[in-house]
Amino acid sequence: MRGKNLVKFLRVIELLAKPAGTTISEIAEHLEVDRRSVYRIIDVIQELGFPLYDEKIYLEKEKRWKFVDSYLKKLPNMKIPDVNLTLPEIISLYLIKGEASLFKGTEIEGNIKSVFGKLGMFLPDDTDRQLNKIKALFIPTFRFVKDYSGKDEIIEQLMDAIFKQETCHIKYHSFYDDKIKDFAIDPLHFFENDGGLYVFVNTTDFGDIRTLAVERIMEITRMGTFFAYPENFDPEELLELAFDIVYEKPINVKIWFSADQARYIKERKWSKTQEIKDQKDGSIILSMHTSGRWDIKKWVLSYGAEAQVLEPEDLRNDISDELAAAQGNYK
Repeated sequence: MRGKNLVKFLRVIELLAKPAGTTISEIAEHLEVDRRSVYRIIDVIQELGFPLYDEKIYLEKEKRWKFVDSYLKKLPNMKIPDVNLTLPEIISLYLIKGEASLFKGTEIEGNIKSVFGKLGMFLPDDTDRQLNKIKALFIPTFRFVKDYSGKDEIIEQLMDAIFKQETCHIKYHSFYDDKIKDFAIDPLHFFENDGGLYVFVNTTDFGDIRTLAVERIMEITRMGTFFAYPENFDPEELLELAFDIVYEKPINVKIWFSADQARYIKERKWSKTQEIKDQKDGSIILSMHTSGRWDIKKWVLSYGAEAQVLEPEDLRNDISDELAAAQGNYK
């Protein structure tokens, strides 16, 4: 249960948790769906073990649906150090818990478990079992997740330095030339990509913003000096513009995909600038303005004969040379 369906589910939970409950018509109007869809959501909630009942109210045409009062008595005004948690908020937290695999093997993973252990003490009896049912609707995968065991101190120092805008000196293992390099950084933001934890930094020695893989930071030393956040740097815009993990000058690309692959390509959003043109034979041409030449090259090569770069010419030639070299490995 993800995306729009999850949002609808949580909105229905919120409506049912109101003191007066809600009606099928009110839910349908709120979600902009038909009554049949509402009943399907109600069925899911009941199947998960949440105690619901309907009640006929005098002078009202419709029955009102609500949670059993004893089930909700601890939830609407529940406080954990001045933070009010509603039932939908608690459900959302438990769903996030399933996505915490990125920090497996670190102290952060232990902290996450501790938080939910404490949270469980504030919940009504049997709630934790029901919330775990919801978590089980989406099973997190550990495939491609990097190992951050032993990186607790580095992650903690980076977090604190980001909050305080403090310059750091690091030793970093560069995979490009397999060397350990020493340089100063202004750490700006963490982000996740394909099970890996990365950090945007302003490299004061080189004068540009770079992406570092956290697991390749071997040592970190706080310098005690503070930096100003770089002007005109928008990390969200940069992440949207990049095709994957490499951030460089954007290029215009056109890629042909076979009819067999067309349906899969059209299922996903590859770039906010993408345009797809259908061809008479069922194939498609994907056009986009994006950065990460190496990432695009690797992606196209993964489709073999089912994909072909049409533009730019130099990228097309680069992939042709790569394929020729690969073919030579099998002679």
